[in-house]
Amino acid sequence: MLLDTFGRQAVDLRVSLTDRCNLRCTYCMPEEGLQWLAKPELLTDEEIVRLVTLAVRDLGVREVRFTGGEPMLRPGLVSIVTACAELEPRPELSLTTNGIGLARTATALRQAGLDRVNVSLDTLDADTFFTLTRRHRHQDVLDGLAAAEAAGLAPVKLNAVLMRGVNDHEAADLLAWCLEHGYELRFIEQMPLDAQHGWDRSQMVTAEEILDRLHARFSLTPEPSSARGAAPAERWLVDGGPASVGVIASVTRPFCRACDRTRLTADGQIRNCLFATGETDLRTALRSGGTDAEIGELWRTAMWGKKAGAGIDNPEFLQPARPMSAIGG
Repeated sequence: MLLDTFGRQAVDLRVSLTDRCNLRCTYCMPEEGLQWLAKPELLTDEEIVRLVTLAVRDLGVREVRFTGGEPMLRPGLVSIVTACAELEPRPELSLTTNGIGLARTATALRQAGLDRVNVSLDTLDADTFFTLTRRHRHQDVLDGLAAAEAAGLAPVKLNAVLMRGVNDHEAADLLAWCLEHGYELRFIEQMPLDAQHGWDRSQMVTAEEILDRLHARFSLTPEPSSARGAAPAERWLVDGGPASVGVIASVTRPFCRACDRTRLTADGQIRNCLFATGETDLRTALRSGGTDAEIGELWRTAMWGKKAGAGIDNPEFLQPARPMSAIGG
């Protein structure tokens, strides 16, 4: 198993398939984009499947989520999902995406074995979408959400980041829209993972502020803490339920104590925390003939050294050198 010294077991694997993205969200990267990883640095489809197989078969991983960058830009996405869905024991398979391209691939992904999707959408307004992402692709995301629902990738979850003075007034409107369409909404506090290192805590819309905006229109009842488990979102029943809304308060209410995640970057590095400043190289071991047992031991050692928490509130906190697009959500 992937254990650490605080008794946590990593059963949730986040696999970044690429660092590339077809949006330029202001809270993630500059308008001109970033210097992407060269193809030889990326894990091949076969290498990804081998590492996921090792994690599921030998290391106790039960959930696999494919991330990016934008994972829909990975040409072999469907074949990777197909191979992972055939593993025993079969892991739960999900995808975090910006939704662009999902309209044409949702059915293929469902048939390949994908269980559900998380789609990022921060606004209901097309002009605000362009302000945030620098791309005119709002309708593509809406179409992708509808296609995911039609394909049976349920529950369809929607992730939203509120930016002060840009879209923070839309909190209640986003929830009302998700309730109407049957999507599960999760608000995420903006985290210090931008490529520009320009994150400013004073400008972040906090969980409390988000909840205040929602309370103005809806009755929210906290779900029992036992229902949360290791999930990062604190959830509230909306107007008595059964629909719910979640807030992932990574900054103001960290949930490190229950963290059950391990992360594999697109270039084959293991990260034991989203905010880790160090990584463990599995790609070199793969390409130099390392056995599954040897690679598994590297992975276990990486997780054993996991810190108690991300330490965002510590004065000595350092933002990771890699941005979110290169780490994987």
